[in-house]
Amino acid sequence: MHAISALVSTVCYAMVVLIFVRVAFSWISRDFSNPIYRFCFELTEPLLRPVRTLLPGGGMGGLDFSPMIVSFALLMIVGFVNQLG
Repeated sequence: MHAISALVSTVCYAMVVLIFVRVAFSWISRDFSNPIYRFCFELTEPLLRPVRTLLPGGGMGGLDFSPMIVSFALLMIVGFVNQLG
């Protein structure tokens, strides 16, 4: 059980880091020809898109809160899994 919880925690932490990198790139440049940005986008978009569609009208003032919501959910999963294992 410990190995599974460690794997889930590692994957969740990796996704949080990828989301952070994607957000940082959105502040700098959304150059899809950049392989790092493309990698982060392709791995995080399946998690962010459903949350983005649930949020009303593009967030507040054009801000996208889906990265924050998904990161918070991933960290809650880590906490839950760590309590089990």
